Amino acid sequence: MDAELDRGTCGPLWLRDPGIAGYVEDAILRGEELGHYQLDAYVVMPNHVHVLLWPRMPLARITGGIKGVSAREANTALRRVGMHFWEDESFDHWVRNEAELVRIRAYIERNPVSAGLVERPEDWPWSSAAKRSTRSTGRSACATSTQSTGKSACATGSTATPGCEGKTAQGKAAQARVPVSPEEKE
Repeated sequence: MDAELDRGTCGPLWLRDPGIAGYVEDAILRGEELGHYQLDAYVVMPNHVHVLLWPRMPLARITGGIKGVSAREANTALRRVGMHFWEDESFDHWVRNEAELVRIRAYIERNPVSAGLVERPEDWPWSSAAKRSTRSTGRSACATSTQSTGKSACATGSTATPGCEGKTAQGKAAQARVPVSPEEKE
């Protein structure tokens, strides 16, 4: 099921729309701007999202904020006001050490490549890999995010990798999925 989910072939595919993906990305970046967490890596896939972060408040508040803001904006754009956009549950995993941090970050950023959507992680515009690439080249890799916020989303990213100075990694990886209709669950 995870491989099918990663390929973006099941469930609602609203996140394929660049505008809708931009709403989700903006919500993720905004949470970091507000100081709710330090963002390490993320990717907005066609039907789910992966996030690796260092929480500064309870994870339920963080995921609730990201899901709430993005759902309102996406549902308004899709003319689905008042309807569920995200699955109620999300998958969380506490990162226990540096090796696991590196593995999870690579998994998140390579997800669009593994799904056959792009050839290189930095080619997927709704990802931390694209933002990191933008910082190093000085060019905007994501016109959707830039247009929707009126400023470059790249400025919100951290250039340093948190927890890599000999500390035990205590980041939090989370995955949120868009809802699957009853017919698609079978």
